[in-house]
Amino acid sequence: METAPRIEFDGLEPTEKVREDVAGYVAGLEDRFGRITACHVVVRSPGEHHRSGGLYEVNIRLALPDGREINVGCTPGADERHGDIHFAVHDAFRRARRQLQDQVRRLRGQTKTHEP
Repeated sequence: METAPRIEFDGLEPTEKVREDVAGYVAGLEDRFGRITACHVVVRSPGEHHRSGGLYEVNIRLALPDGREINVGCTPGADERHGDIHFAVHDAFRRARRQLQDQVRRLRGQTKTHEP
């Protein structure tokens, strides 16, 4: 990575385990794909709203070569599993890994393009 990953926690004081998990997921993406130029992760605590209280929100922004970006906004809907911070982080990075795989295929020219 050209710049150090930025990891922020909004509205909560994370445990050492959560910090290690997030850093491990970021390192895993970098090891697997190696072309990430920047990474910004924000983990937000559960909101005060009565309908969505207790659910964590995780946003990930990855910058790739040629000005490409991957933005994962894992805003929980009615999924109660996002009440667990470890599940919310894992789910967001799973989505980021999938989108990153698709972008890497495009960068390598491994996807079909339709002729006009």
